[in-house]
Amino acid sequence: MAGVIAAAVIAVVLLIFLVRAVRIVPQARAMVIERLGRYHRTLTPGLAILVPVVDRVRDRIDLREQVVSFPPQPVITEDNLVVGIDTVIYFQVTDPRAATYEIANVIRAIEQLTVTTLRNVIGGMNLEATLTSRDQINGQLRGVLDEATGRWGIRVNRVELKAIDPPKSIQDSMEKQMRAERDRRAAILTAEGVKQSEILRAEGEKQAAILRAEGEREAQILTAQGEAQAIDTVFRAIHEGDADQKLLAYQYLQTLPRIAQGQASKLWIVPSELTTALGGLGGLFGGADQADKTVGTRPAPSEGPSAGPPSTGS
Repeated sequence: MAGVIAAAVIAVVLLIFLVRAVRIVPQARAMVIERLGRYHRTLTPGLAILVPVVDRVRDRIDLREQVVSFPPQPVITEDNLVVGIDTVIYFQVTDPRAATYEIANVIRAIEQLTVTTLRNVIGGMNLEATLTSRDQINGQLRGVLDEATGRWGIRVNRVELKAIDPPKSIQDSMEKQMRAERDRRAAILTAEGVKQSEILRAEGEKQAAILRAEGEREAQILTAQGEAQAIDTVFRAIHEGDADQKLLAYQYLQTLPRIAQGQASKLWIVPSELTTALGGLGGLFGGADQADKTVGTRPAPSEGPSAGPPSTGS
């Protein structure tokens, strides 16, 4: 019975030693191992065997990028204005041994270093530059922090300013200025809209006037071409028909009423040949009338032979 108990005790002790000797390191993790109180080695991800009692795990280090957000810190600008600035830092442990033995509290040390560096950077800038130079401030902070934390086995990847809060009075003034700027831009946009509308309307009226003028010009050209063709047709017909002066005078008389309806001056120039033709035409009409009168006044002929004087007897 005593042998069984002794065997059981030995088995338990061996199991405890085995559990303490075998270590499994997860991915993106590291373990700092001390042997007899001194640094021995750093375990990387995978399976590792330790010597029980002699070796012990000093610290477990997360090798992933970590994000730390710090509360707003009061900072004085170059123009003596107090602004509240809160920052976010992205860092990563690159040397587990240095991060374990070179600094006691990594997060606290980074926070204090960030506040000190931020006050130095903002102290050389006025409020306007502080509000408009975030990238410059981030770059300066990252450079100083990365250099200072390098000996701690830490790499600062990025520094971001989440918010820059000026004093309440400055915020009110900035809000009024922004409101005035928005009103000014709105007025400018409205004026530009009215201007463009007037320009477009004027362009439309201009195009309409041009189109109307072109239409009237085309109509006048077509009318003139029609009249020219009509005159040419009449001229050819007259010449081909060998019309005399009397016919031309007659055509001229038919044209006179249409000429009288025009808007031009009523000064008519009559060619001498046309005057002669008109005279001949008048003579023709006059001769016809005289002939009619002559026919109307001619005596009627006697119905029988005329009777001679009565003869007397001899």
